[in-house]
Amino acid sequence: MKGGAFLTEPGKAKDIFIPEEWNEEQIMIADTVIDFIVQNVHPVLDELDEMKDPNLMPELLELAGELGLTGITIPEKYGGLDLDFNTSLLFGEVCASGFCFATTLGAQTSIGCLPIVYYGSDYQKEKYLPGIATGQIKAAYCLTEPGAGSDANSGKSRAMPSKNGNYYILNGQKMWITNGGFADVFIVFAKIEDDENLSAFIVEKDFGGVELGAEEKKLGIKGSSTCQVFFNDCPVPKENLLSERGKGFRIALNILNSGRVKLAAGSIGGSKMGIDRAVKYANERKQFGKSIGEFGAIKYKLAQMATRTFASESALYKIGKAVDERSSELVKEGKTPAEAKLQAVREWVVECALMKVHGSEVVDYVVDETMQIFGGMGYSAETGIERAYRDARITRIYEGTSEINRLLAVGELFKKAFKTKDIDIVSPAKKLPTYILKNMLTSEKGNDLATAKKKIQNLKNVFLLLAATTGKKFGLKLIDEQEIIMNLSDILAEIYVAECVWLRVEKLSQKPDADAAKNAIKLKMAQVYLYDAIRKVNAMAREVVQSYAAGSTKQISLWAIKRLTSDFRINPKNLRREIAEYMLDQDGFPFSEFRVSVGAVSSKPQPVSS
Repeated sequence: MKGGAFLTEPGKAKDIFIPEEWNEEQIMIADTVIDFIVQNVHPVLDELDEMKDPNLMPELLELAGELGLTGITIPEKYGGLDLDFNTSLLFGEVCASGFCFATTLGAQTSIGCLPIVYYGSDYQKEKYLPGIATGQIKAAYCLTEPGAGSDANSGKSRAMPSKNGNYYILNGQKMWITNGGFADVFIVFAKIEDDENLSAFIVEKDFGGVELGAEEKKLGIKGSSTCQVFFNDCPVPKENLLSERGKGFRIALNILNSGRVKLAAGSIGGSKMGIDRAVKYANERKQFGKSIGEFGAIKYKLAQMATRTFASESALYKIGKAVDERSSELVKEGKTPAEAKLQAVREWVVECALMKVHGSEVVDYVVDETMQIFGGMGYSAETGIERAYRDARITRIYEGTSEINRLLAVGELFKKAFKTKDIDIVSPAKKLPTYILKNMLTSEKGNDLATAKKKIQNLKNVFLLLAATTGKKFGLKLIDEQEIIMNLSDILAEIYVAECVWLRVEKLSQKPDADAAKNAIKLKMAQVYLYDAIRKVNAMAREVVQSYAAGSTKQISLWAIKRLTSDFRINPKNLRREIAEYMLDQDGFPFSEFRVSVGAVSSKPQPVSS
């Protein structure tokens, strides 16, 4: 499998990983994390959010370190667990139940240490990684500046070589620094002298010249430390330059690739938790003489929440397996494990960006609908739903905004197609007229796997059609048509996710010991997702055409889109009701191999449902 190639090559069920294949060790890791959070984090969530005790969060990190949870991405040589990439995604998923603690732990185990894991010298790894692995050294990542957010390479921070050449004198201001208030070590990006590109440094708070701003007062993730960090003539030993001079921007981008897909994993975990609580409340809450879960409007919400989450999860772990397999191949070719994993993640940059957007928007949708199902009780702080609502909102902003990631996904896909030639989208595009004319002579009347595969191929052809026609219209100036690119990105995401969810149910159908009743519901979720995806692609594709085309080009394009996005023949209302009724009967989200229910998410007394 190659990153981005899903657009031109049909997926194969045997090639993907599905969450039903988690082994006992991986499930044990998931349960360990959930147990830790339930026992140690949930009882103090209110205290964390109030931030009255600045030592509380660092102490939780150290406690997590005693179980090895702060060293999951660090090699065993330096005291870490060195989990494979797919298991690290699972770790990120289950951490979501920790709310603000998930953000803190995520920064420690990802952007706070991976620059050293991937790019550090032996000296740097030996000095810092063992302490980060135990939680005794707290780490932070300093990229964003007041004038440099998405345009990270425009940062003003400067590092000037000292007269004796033994130090860099660092000056600058960083903002939105997670773990900044208690970090011992900062990964700092700054330009050396008048360099065009950033360099990266490992900066210890004890070097001097490091000042912290006040804790930011935020909408959500209130308990995670977020502050500005100021570097005023901070002396950084020359041996603390990370990698090579001028390579910092590349380091930042590559680390963010990994962070994006891990954020998608956390979004899935948050979605599952929200659905689980919504189902339970829908069973408990009585109105007009029956539980609210018996009403069609509530069933619709529950089914859509579960379907989108199930589909997003299916797409996420395809990336995880692909990264692990490519890493193994690269190690055999002579790469170090760190180099191999870094390169493997980079090869899947398109999918990482798509999943960051998809996962974050799914969790925002889920928590919003969960609050709606809870009604007034959801708006109250007592149930903890409002905390989930507030905390989820940041997922569409950090690790690159949804807008930036939409642009990135299409930009990287076109780079693979036209610059590096890793994938070929030109040849399939040339065959489109013949394909569409042939498609006129056939009609799909079923809703089975074969029909679904053809429908998904049709969606791929919609993208190829739009890519070809917009490319012809705008050429290199297409990059300036951001509205069109964002529509193309959303179409691309629907294609990728829809195919992954169908590959998942196909693989499940081949397992003789499968739970037939549960898998029947999973098939229904795949059908509903594809039904919705086709309608979304139709609307977005039509908007693209309306935005640039005229005359016969416009009419032909709209006609082709109509042919390629004909409805998937299902009864969406009945399928959604069956999905919701299955969950209501199971009293929760029953599609995970590990425990999803984590009880209350507030340390305050819980109200009694009427």
